[in-house]
Amino acid sequence: MARVWTWLREDLWEIRFRRYVALTLVAALVGLGVWGGMTAAKENRSCAPGVVQPKGSDECVGVSWTTYAFGRPRFAETIRAINRENHRLSPGSYVTVALLEPFTATDADNLGDVLHELQGAYLAQYQANHDTTGLKPKIRLVLANPGAGGAHWRHTVDQLERMTKGPDRLRAVTGVGLSTDNNKKAVQELTRRGIPVIGSSITADDLANGQDGKDPFPGLARVSPTNTDEARALASFAKVSAADAFLVYDRTGDPYTRTLQRSFEKMLKGSRYEAQPFTPPADRSKEGSTANVFAQVSNILCNTPKTTDTILFAGRHTQLRQFINALGARGCVDRRFTVLTGDEGSYLAGDKDLDPAALKDPLLTVRYTALAHPDAWPKDGARTGGSAADAKVLRELLASAAREPAGPIGKVGLDDGQLIIAYDAMRLAVHGIRGASPTGKVPALRDVGLQWPQVKGTQLRVNGASGWICLDAHGNPYDKAVPIVELTPDSRTRFVRIAWPEGKPPAKECLPPS
Repeated sequence: MARVWTWLREDLWEIRFRRYVALTLVAALVGLGVWGGMTAAKENRSCAPGVVQPKGSDECVGVSWTTYAFGRPRFAETIRAINRENHRLSPGSYVTVALLEPFTATDADNLGDVLHELQGAYLAQYQANHDTTGLKPKIRLVLANPGAGGAHWRHTVDQLERMTKGPDRLRAVTGVGLSTDNNKKAVQELTRRGIPVIGSSITADDLANGQDGKDPFPGLARVSPTNTDEARALASFAKVSAADAFLVYDRTGDPYTRTLQRSFEKMLKGSRYEAQPFTPPADRSKEGSTANVFAQVSNILCNTPKTTDTILFAGRHTQLRQFINALGARGCVDRRFTVLTGDEGSYLAGDKDLDPAALKDPLLTVRYTALAHPDAWPKDGARTGGSAADAKVLRELLASAAREPAGPIGKVGLDDGQLIIAYDAMRLAVHGIRGASPTGKVPALRDVGLQWPQVKGTQLRVNGASGWICLDAHGNPYDKAVPIVELTPDSRTRFVRIAWPEGKPPAKECLPPS
């Protein structure tokens, strides 16, 4: 019996016990391996502090405050300059402003836009922090990326909201960039959460307050005119006759093209011809098949009377370039045409796919409304609405940014107006932040957006490099200067004249009428 008990204890039970322990250890090790793998995978989604790669995406999105350049080497020098400036700030002395732009854009034109907006915002930050008057609070600049097409806007907006409540003391978002549906959603959600937004180059009427007396974006201010104001300025400059004009427009539309189309339609009441639509690819930076459509449209134009010499184009820059190429190859080579369009025309300068023969055609003229142009104030004799002296301030800043301590900030370009308008937008953000706290303390978040209706008059307006920024009660610029720019035969830009939505510059008081 004792032998049986020993066999049961030492052989059978202990064998089973050892198997149990071994299996438990194996299960634990497997679990640790799985957990470790998941943790490693999770960690691998981080691109940099504040920036992650969302599940199912190869883009790095979020808010960056380091020297991380989103994999775009052209941004690196400017971002290093921003990082140096941020590190000069004493703890507790600053508030944060975020620049919202598609930093992971792949289209060359959009990347150029982002670089210039980045440079403009930084120059305004540097100017604000090194003002000889010692005004406070100081400004820290961070970079917010919602993705190339803005698809990850909600992730980035959530992150920005968290930054309003912590030590970052986020008090405004500037930039925004193109007037797209995703950017419209981002602005709507930011302002719904009480975060002031200062749009730099957004021009769509439905991305503005005050339309039909409603303010769907409380706390939004803009430094660029709406498409309607651009069209009014263009009409006052070109003296467009509805009977002699023809409209070509994007059938599916986005906020920019839709509102530009509507603005042009108002100009063309009484036109003798039906407007001609085209359907671009979903990604309007792609070529698609619209070049074929425009070849047909050019034939239609050749069938109009010779008095029809003005074409209003409501579309993005890729389709605009295709349309100009088609007009350059038109059959009626003896016909004169002038193409008038919105600020997307600024992308055409230097476009390698633009047919040189079309530009050299003496009977084909391309003009557009620019957001800003470096020659506008030095070459235009307007007595109010802006000045060459205000524009000179930015040029001096640019000169200082060629080297430390302000720079270097990389290759600079002014002709597309993006750097100028981003500089002015950041200056407006600083104006609102400091106006909300005359003592220099950190202002309440909601108080910043309440400053916009008071940005007017001789003392409270912002004397921008693009012209005076005098805001109406809805945060829109009143009678803002609109440079009319023409493409030259060598694919450069030539400033023509400043035009005005009201048909003339604002009075020196710059007070919007009732």
